[in-house]
Amino acid sequence: MTPTPPNESSESRPGLRRELSLFGLTMIAVGSCIGSGIFLTPSQVASHLPHPSWILGIWTLGGLIALTGALTFAELGAMFPKAGGVYVYLKEAYGELAGFWYGWAYFSVINSGSLAALSLAFAYYIAFLFPIGAGGQVAVAVGALVTATIVNVFRVGLVEKFGNTFTLLKLAGILAIVAVGVALGSGSVNWGPGAGPGGSITISGFGLALVGVFFSYGGWHHASYLSGEAKDAQRTVPRAMVLGALIVTAMYVAINIAFLRLMPVADMAVSSSVGADAVSTVLPFGARLIAVLIAISTLGTILIYTLSAPRIYFAMAEDGLFFKPFAQVHPRYRTPVVSVVFQTIWAIILIFAWRTFEQVITYVTFTDWIFFTLAACVVILFRIKRPDANRPYRTVGYPIVPLIYITISAGFIVNTLVERPVQAAWAAVLLLSGLPFYFWFKRLRDA
Repeated sequence: MTPTPPNESSESRPGLRRELSLFGLTMIAVGSCIGSGIFLTPSQVASHLPHPSWILGIWTLGGLIALTGALTFAELGAMFPKAGGVYVYLKEAYGELAGFWYGWAYFSVINSGSLAALSLAFAYYIAFLFPIGAGGQVAVAVGALVTATIVNVFRVGLVEKFGNTFTLLKLAGILAIVAVGVALGSGSVNWGPGAGPGGSITISGFGLALVGVFFSYGGWHHASYLSGEAKDAQRTVPRAMVLGALIVTAMYVAINIAFLRLMPVADMAVSSSVGADAVSTVLPFGARLIAVLIAISTLGTILIYTLSAPRIYFAMAEDGLFFKPFAQVHPRYRTPVVSVVFQTIWAIILIFAWRTFEQVITYVTFTDWIFFTLAACVVILFRIKRPDANRPYRTVGYPIVPLIYITISAGFIVNTLVERPVQAAWAAVLLLSGLPFYFWFKRLRDA
């Protein structure tokens, strides 16, 4: 494969079809966040912050941070209504290398790794329902990815319908858990000190708890990757990101209240499946119901991740910074078929390499938030360098809102760097591994 030459006209090639509505983009933003994370990470949070008020506080804080991020990125989404999202913002502000590094990291680990982990989580819960064995779990994980790929290749509108259905089902499931917690849980949350590991609150523990929170909240920005296929992108993309962040925050805080009403903090801290264990305290068959809910939720997220991220590789290839075939659009279905298929192939390889969900969370989150922080800085940078640029939407509360997001994100990165140096080192190795490819693509394109 060779990168796309910069002088190759795109007029003779079919373009991406603009057919995503505000509702569809909002469901993508919500569905990208709500996967298996909210049913798995609360135990990690409880182990680091063994007190109900701190648990609810950090989930509320995570939602506020997501909202400040969505408000910040909304301005960029309106300024650059084309496929690629964060890749486009970084490239416009810092140059091609920064954009390439983001796309490289997203393809090699962040999104492909998340797809592998989500597929394994989906297979785990299918195995909870049916005796399929270890080999069967791998087969189910691969099958889920292949199915999502086939649906994504055929038509974006079809993915929107499936994505909307799965997202509405997962929201209904979360509301059902909340209802169980309100109706059948204890009369009030036990606000006494928890008995989780450590038993005390520390700054480093708070930072590590944010790993699970940020991983669970990550995804609202996926709407920006699909700007090139959105109707009236300058209006719908910003609105979708903000609405998505608000909906997810409400759902996450509500479900954590339900968890705390159904089980003590100490039990949450050691639970491998908080959702199932919490509902099982009042409904004997609750574990199986939650397994079905998480399977549906995870499959919906797989479908959306398979849809959104290939638009980054598509944009990179069009810029001559990735393999040329990744810029190909299917002549009939108008989807970036090569980008979608190769992402799935790499994710399947990672399934066989990793085989567990837990190995990826810290690494993926740490790497992702480095680029989020850099992208948030672009809003301030462009206000200074491009004051007269067209801004159909302006960040509410500028510059306070972007500065809040940037400051908290930077603090999270530093804390993770100190507390999880191995993951940070692997992130550096990943970025450096992309340099030879960058200069090769650039040399071929400029030849």
